[in-house]
Parts: sequence; C-alpha cells; structure tokens
Amino acid sequence: MPHTRSAKRRLRQSEQRRLQNRAIKSTIKTQIKKVLALAKAASTEQLQEEYRVAVKKLDKAAAKRVIHPNLAARKKSQLARLLHQKATAPPTSS
Repeated sequence: MPHTRSAKRRLRQSEQRRLQNRAIKSTIKTQIKKVLALAKAASTEQLQEEYRVAVKKLDKAAAKRVIHPNLAARKKSQLARLLHQKATAPPTSS
C-alpha cells in the first residue's frame, strides 16, 4: 500500500485508468465480433457501416495508447481484407 499522499493519488488514478482501458478494449472486441458475424450473414452495406464503427474505435484507442497502434493497424487491415472479399465475391445462389 502507498504511504504518501501523492502515491495514494496515483494509485486511485491508475485504478480508474485501468477500468476505463478495460472497458474500451471490451467494446473494441465486441465491435470486431459484430463485424465478423455480419461478414457471414448480412448485406455489404450493413457490414461497411459496422466496419467504419470498428475502425473509428480502433483509431481512438490507438491514439490514446489504450492499445498499440500496430495492433489497431493490423486489425483494421484484417477487417478491410474481409470486407473486400465479401464485396468482390460473386453472389452465391443457394
């Protein structure tokens, strides 16, 4: 446990940051799962909209250093590749 006033304050701040960072990471993971689920089922327009939301959340988290910028770039690239495959794939008639 911290002894000085400033150390106690830093502990409180780091705990708040940790909880906020966890919440941000959780929303990013949820959004990525939404995009992946829509890639299997939904239309391209809906998929593009969810992709835009995911990219925005990844960029914001990377700007605040909640996640590493390379992780954000990698995830954006993976999702963009998935979106491109879905958009250019010939429609399957089942």
